[in-house]
Amino acid sequence: MKVSLVSIPVQNPIEAHEIYTSQLGFISKEFDPDANLAIVASRDDPDGTAILLEPCQGNFAESYQKSAFEANLPIMVLEVKNVKSEFKRMEVAGVKLRPELDKPKWGIQNVFEDGCGNLLMIEETPT
Repeated sequence: MKVSLVSIPVQNPIEAHEIYTSQLGFISKEFDPDANLAIVASRDDPDGTAILLEPCQGNFAESYQKSAFEANLPIMVLEVKNVKSEFKRMEVAGVKLRPELDKPKWGIQNVFEDGCGNLLMIEETPT
């Protein structure tokens, strides 16, 4: 068994699709603005797990999203080969990054804002 699709809460899936594809570097897997449907995937693994950008306004996911953000908890962890180069790319693209890299025993990580109401974490693990 493997994970094929996960969802994350966003205020506006159409705007989130633009942010995830143009700033965060994901590719569009499925996009139907009329149906408010936006699914993205990793450019590095386009056939891997996809992310449904789930509208959360007016339901339980909206309070979950707000609570996780206020508690400084990332709702998803993304793995990259080089955190520093990815941060440079994201900074140029306009992503709001947290200032300090964390260097736990298992690698390098940091939290950033996705621009859609969520905190995400990127990590680089030693090979």
